[in-house]
Amino acid sequence: MRRWGILPRIVLLTSAVAAVAVLVAGLVSFPLVRGDAQARALDDLSRLAGLTASALRVGPGGTYVLPPRVGTVLQAEQVTAYVVTPGATELPDGVTADDVTAVTTGATVSTTVDTEAGALLVAGRPLEPGIGVVLVQPSSVAGGTAAQVLWRLVLALLIGLGIAIVVAVIAAGRIARPLRSAAEAAHRLGGGERGVDLSPEGPAEVADIAEALNRLSDALAVSEGRQREFLLSVSHELRTPITSIRGYAEALADGLVSGDEVGRTGAVMASEAIRLDRLVTDLLDLARLRADDFRIVPVRVDLGSIAREATQVWTDRCERADVLFTAQIPSQPIAVLADPLRLRQVIDNLAENALRVAPAGTRIRLDVLVDGPWGVLSLSDSGPGLSSDDLAVAFEPGILHERYRGLRPVGTGLGLALVGRLAQGMSGWARASAPAGGGACFTVGVPLDQQARAAAAT
Repeated sequence: MRRWGILPRIVLLTSAVAAVAVLVAGLVSFPLVRGDAQARALDDLSRLAGLTASALRVGPGGTYVLPPRVGTVLQAEQVTAYVVTPGATELPDGVTADDVTAVTTGATVSTTVDTEAGALLVAGRPLEPGIGVVLVQPSSVAGGTAAQVLWRLVLALLIGLGIAIVVAVIAAGRIARPLRSAAEAAHRLGGGERGVDLSPEGPAEVADIAEALNRLSDALAVSEGRQREFLLSVSHELRTPITSIRGYAEALADGLVSGDEVGRTGAVMASEAIRLDRLVTDLLDLARLRADDFRIVPVRVDLGSIAREATQVWTDRCERADVLFTAQIPSQPIAVLADPLRLRQVIDNLAENALRVAPAGTRIRLDVLVDGPWGVLSLSDSGPGLSSDDLAVAFEPGILHERYRGLRPVGTGLGLALVGRLAQGMSGWARASAPAGGGACFTVGVPLDQQARAAAAT
């Protein structure tokens, strides 16, 4: 079903409102105009009755005659004049015995009378003692004047209606044009085009849409640029172990490696395969987290126990790289509500990242503590550290890799990105900071178990 656009809707609505206003104005104005016209006509007839009474003269034969000029006026106004005396029996339509009595006794008459022939205006004035003059005029004469006024009013209202429609068309066009531009820009963005720039115009709300689409276009361009950089960095990292494994495999196949070198070559290939497997695993985990199908099973677990297990492993690994790994773990249990497998994954990723950048002879430190309702893991290193700009994007995939590739040891950024997603998935948080003594510090908080939280509060 095709929907109506905003232009015909606004025009139709405006026309309907204007038409209702015209109808209401006409219905209200008609009785007012008609009553006013009738009152004016009766007032004019009363003045004409006074003029007629003063202009009547007794002519030959004892009859009353009017000057021709006055008679012409009466005829033009469809007025009939009657001279009445007391006791008259044959009275014209609209004139009653009371009217005759009034004018013959010196009073005036001004009234409207309904008859079978229609409404009549009656006005009377005394002429001489015992004689009066009565004028009768059809009310339709006044109605004709009222009709003229009403037609003029209706014409004015119709002109106003036409102007309202024209204004509605112009206003709707000014609103619809930027909306159509915004819709076209949204379709272009949906089709993959970037760099779409709209000029904000029209009402404030419509201009806000254009500005929002401009910001969306910029955000999409930045996001897709980061995705491309991330894919390039991941491709580079994957190609390195693949190339190494392929080279050693070809050397073995060609018989270029023999004797004691075979074992060393196999160890290197196994190491590169493990590295490749870790990269692929991190990629899959990150993809699953974003797809919301990554399994996280929170249970009550001792954060210190998991940290001690990891400390044993990383103490040995760091020792082989001439880096000292230390840990400050409270002896009392720290019960948190988290997934133990994912907690260990968080520690391993943070330690792997720290060992990569820590120079020989430096130290990596792991602290476990309680901070309010959180069980906290804090791992700091003595590496080159992070700038304030780095801290804001530390947990975004690939950004730090692209920023420092070729300048210092870097990974793909998948490990830190996975730490951030895992912390959120366990209803916690992850933060990066730059300690005053140098290096970088990564802190992860997960919620304490309810009992542990109550104990910490007391």
